[in-house]
Amino acid sequence: MNVNFPPVEDQLEAIRRGTIDLVDDQALKKRLERSRATGTPLRVKLGIDPSSPDIHVGHTVVARKLRTFQDLGHQAVLIWGTATARVGDPTGKDKTRPQLSADDVRHNLETYKAQIAVAIDVERAEHFENGAWFDAMSFMDGVKLLSQMTVARAVERDSFEKRIKQGLPVGLHEIVYPLMQGHDSVEVRADVELGGSDQLFNLLAGRELQERAGQEPQICITMPLLEGLDGVQKMSKSLGNYVGVHDAPTDMFGKIMSVPDALMEKWFTLLTDVDASEVATLLAGHPREAKQRLGLEVVTWLHGREAAEAARDDFDRVFRDRGRPSDIAEFVLDASELRDGSILVAAAVARAGLAKSASEARRNMPSGGIKVDDVPVLDTNATLSKGRYLCQVGKRHFAYVVVP
Repeated sequence: MNVNFPPVEDQLEAIRRGTIDLVDDQALKKRLERSRATGTPLRVKLGIDPSSPDIHVGHTVVARKLRTFQDLGHQAVLIWGTATARVGDPTGKDKTRPQLSADDVRHNLETYKAQIAVAIDVERAEHFENGAWFDAMSFMDGVKLLSQMTVARAVERDSFEKRIKQGLPVGLHEIVYPLMQGHDSVEVRADVELGGSDQLFNLLAGRELQERAGQEPQICITMPLLEGLDGVQKMSKSLGNYVGVHDAPTDMFGKIMSVPDALMEKWFTLLTDVDASEVATLLAGHPREAKQRLGLEVVTWLHGREAAEAARDDFDRVFRDRGRPSDIAEFVLDASELRDGSILVAAAVARAGLAKSASEARRNMPSGGIKVDDVPVLDTNATLSKGRYLCQVGKRHFAYVVVP
């Protein structure tokens, strides 16, 4: 396949945006020059272990970089870790990860594929499952793979050193993980491999195995790990500091408006295509206006411009104009949920999806965090009887609750 690529310097500028490690820069430039001269795309690999069924915008940072390569005319190569996910990547872990079953991995794979399409053109990508080659290996094939790395080299990574010093176990299956990821690069003859900044050890293993196999070693590019809404911890669903790729537009916009000011440049760089000079101009102005632009860009990417503008307008109506969202859901309770014709406010709020549980709702009540028809409910034993009520949790979560 012959492709007319952009000038090499333009490609390098797009590729370098937001990167942490680039091993090595000069080799990448030469490979891009050769690619452009021959019209042959680089093979750019991204390995994804489907270890969970849902993704948030933090997961898309590396995928967006792969899309950059696609937009420049290069070939995306997706490795679905149907074998490596069953082993478990030990990167950054202070204890051995639980191993997933093949059924768990298969279930996660199907949902992950659909979701990652927000960042990658999956139709134009090559897809491989590394179980295809690892499941076909004999035990002695595995021993041969293990022979390509020493124990001293394997335990160099920080997480292993810490666990060994603390007397915590390190499984042999964890040590083999970088070799498995590196062998993937040999199988698909990767020119470039992408990963998070915590993945550099694994990516470099691929270079070593390719050289041993007589291949040109891949270029390794790592991207930052995205801090979540708290501004401190890496974005994580378990920490609740995340923006999900399938969050409703209004919720997504509202969450982004709470991003700490210090993180805005990083979020602009990693989650939008806004030019760096324009980002600098936005950040030099009022933080609220910059944050609104960030929210518009991210919600437009994931839901479209019309939905993004509607989410912005709803946010302004609720916060700036102290109004209410234009589209408030209605939740009708079932009669079986009532006791003597009524229901606790805390239970009603939880059933309407405004709180994770009635216990959580009760905790918010003494501080005025829950309102019914615009009046704070401070009594945790307050109830609702027959009628239609506007329930509000916090500043931006509303629902009409109908008690039959």
